[in-house]
Amino acid sequence: MPAKIRLEQCDGVVHVTLCNPKRFNAMSRAMWRDLKVVFERIQGMASVRCVLVTGAGAHFCAGGDISEYASFRFQETSLREFHEVEVWGALGAMLACDVPMVAQIEGNCMGAGVEIASCCDIRLAAQSARFGAPIARLGFPMAPREAALVARETGLATARQMLLEASVFSATDMLQRGFLSGVVADADVSAVAQATVGRICELAPQAARLNKQTLRALVPEPPSSLLATAYDYADSAEQREGISAFLEKRPPMF
Repeated sequence: MPAKIRLEQCDGVVHVTLCNPKRFNAMSRAMWRDLKVVFERIQGMASVRCVLVTGAGAHFCAGGDISEYASFRFQETSLREFHEVEVWGALGAMLACDVPMVAQIEGNCMGAGVEIASCCDIRLAAQSARFGAPIARLGFPMAPREAALVARETGLATARQMLLEASVFSATDMLQRGFLSGVVADADVSAVAQATVGRICELAPQAARLNKQTLRALVPEPPSSLLATAYDYADSAEQREGISAFLEKRPPMF
């Protein structure tokens, strides 16, 4: 099955599924572009009352598809395009969507998975789900807009541990830290997510959209001075070593 974003609509609910099962639903560049198109489309669907975001199979999203990284990450222009146009294009489309969004999180929720979940309004996780952004092991930082999003939703202390220690947290940890709305037994997460979607669909849809617009207006943007030099590290030895080590299945030597 090719990596893709699957969209299904039924009775006022859109189900968006991250599909790349061979890589635990890691996001390819094509998937980021598709995700943007999907949420721009959803924004224009007047009849939609709720969006449910899930991963195919046993995982939500294990991060980015690292097998693609060597083809674009070592050149500043292509690296900037990836983060500012492709990744932030998709995340920005999610954030700009006025329809309430519920994330059903199972298995790995790493890096890109945390970013996508951070765009959702209500996050429900299976007990066995795991969360983190261990990209320090790959030798590169999180892009500024993405880091601002993750820090806002997970909390600064959690974001620091994810990025500086490559810490991985349990679902219970993330519930206690305020990132998750609920944690349930693995076997029950789908039913609980569906029930949450059902409650949202019973409420006034225009009020929900207006509430999302109000909450969105309260979010600050990262300073432009930070974005200007954000990708100067593209050709760094650390990034080359981190990605090479991952692809060669060996520990990096920083």
